[in-house]
Amino acid sequence: MKNLVILGAGTAGTMMANHLVKKLPRKEWNITIVDQYKTHYYQPGFLFLPFDIYTTKQVKKNGKKFIPKEVNYIQKKIEFIIADKNTVTLEDTTTLNYDILIVATGTKIAPEEIEGMNGQMWQKNIFDFYTYEGAKALRNKLRKWQGGKLVVHISEMPIKCPVAPLEFAFLADSYFKNKKMRDKVDITFVTPLDGAFTKPKATKALHYLLEEKNIKEVTNFNIERVDYENNKIIDYADTEVSYDLLVTVPTNMGDDLLERSGLGDELNFIPTDKATLQTKENENIFAIGDCTNLPASKAGSVAHFEAEILTENILRYIDGKELKAEFDGHSNCFIETGNGKALLIDFNYTHEPVEGTFPIPGVGPLKLLKENRMNHFGKMAFRWIYWNMLIKGTHIPFVSATMNEKGKNFN
Repeated sequence: MKNLVILGAGTAGTMMANHLVKKLPRKEWNITIVDQYKTHYYQPGFLFLPFDIYTTKQVKKNGKKFIPKEVNYIQKKIEFIIADKNTVTLEDTTTLNYDILIVATGTKIAPEEIEGMNGQMWQKNIFDFYTYEGAKALRNKLRKWQGGKLVVHISEMPIKCPVAPLEFAFLADSYFKNKKMRDKVDITFVTPLDGAFTKPKATKALHYLLEEKNIKEVTNFNIERVDYENNKIIDYADTEVSYDLLVTVPTNMGDDLLERSGLGDELNFIPTDKATLQTKENENIFAIGDCTNLPASKAGSVAHFEAEILTENILRYIDGKELKAEFDGHSNCFIETGNGKALLIDFNYTHEPVEGTFPIPGVGPLKLLKENRMNHFGKMAFRWIYWNMLIKGTHIPFVSATMNEKGKNFN
C-alpha cells in the first residue's frame, strides 16, 4: 500500500480529501489527513460576526463531519516534515510515511511581528477579525462602543482575502448608520498599497465607494509600530494615524511547521509552482491554498479552483505523466459594500477583473463589477454552498477552475 498524507483539514485540505477519496484505488492507497484542531471554521463569516449579521454557531462546525469515513483522520499537532526521508513527525513522536504529501496548513495572523500591536491594548481597543476569537471580541466591543475614530488597517501583503478589510469598512459604515450614530464615527481605511485593491480596475470602483461613504483613505502606509499608549499607528516615514478603535489585519504568515521543517520562505509560505501546484524543492510534495507563496489571492474560491487542478495533477504524477500547468490564479469574490449590496469581481494572474455576467455568460444572474442586491444575496448564499458543496468537493455548476482568455466567459 502507498500513502498519501494531507497536512491541514481546513478548506483546502478537506476539499482534497474529498476529491482524492473518489479517485485513488482503495486497495492501493491509504489517505490520511492530519490537523490539531477539532473545529472547522467558515472563515468568510468572521467578517460578519462583529456586526451581528452571523452568529457564532453559523461559522463553526465539527471538522470530522466533512472528512470522508474512508480517510484516516488524525487530530494531533504536526511537529516536522522531514522531506528527504518522506516522513511527517507528530507531537507524540508518531511518524507517518508518505509517498505523496499535500501541504494545506493555511496562514495565520502574527500581531507580534508589529511592535506594540499585541501589547496591553490587544482586544481592548485593538482588534483583528481574521480569527474567531478576534471577531467575537470585536463584536462585543462594537455593541457598546460610543463612537470616535475607527481605523481599519492592513499591516502588509499578502493577506487572506485582500478585499475583506475594505468590506469591513463598508459594513461599519452601514452598521453605524443603522444604529443612527454614523455622525459620531470617523472611519479611515489605511493600506500599504497605493490604492484600495491590488488590481487597478477594481481599485477605481472601490475608491469611488470609499468617497461615497465618506471613508477617508490613507495609502502607502508601511507600519513600523503601534503606539498603544497614545492611540496611534506610525509608519516608517513617521506618518501618524490616530485612532480610538483600531481594527487591524496583522502580518499574515504560514504555519510555523514550515519554518521548523526548512520548507518555508521568510513568511513561512512554501515555494510552489504557480501553475502545477507542485512544490519547487520536492517533486512528491504539493501545496494548496493559503500556505503557498503563489501570487494569487488567499481565498476559499482560489483553493476551490486549485483543488480541481491539483487532483488531476496528483493522478498524473502517480501515472508518471507530465503535470498540467493549468492553474492561472483564477479568483472570484463578492465584495460586501453595506446596505444590502455587494460587488462581484473575477480575475486571475494576468487579467484585470472583467465586466459582464456570472456564472452564465449573457444570463447571469450575477453581474461583475456592479454593485447590486443580487450580488449581496450571492454572498449570503455562499455560506450554504461552502458547508454543503465546496468543502465536500462537489462540483459547482458553471464555475470553471480557469478563467477563459481575456475573460470571454463572462461577457
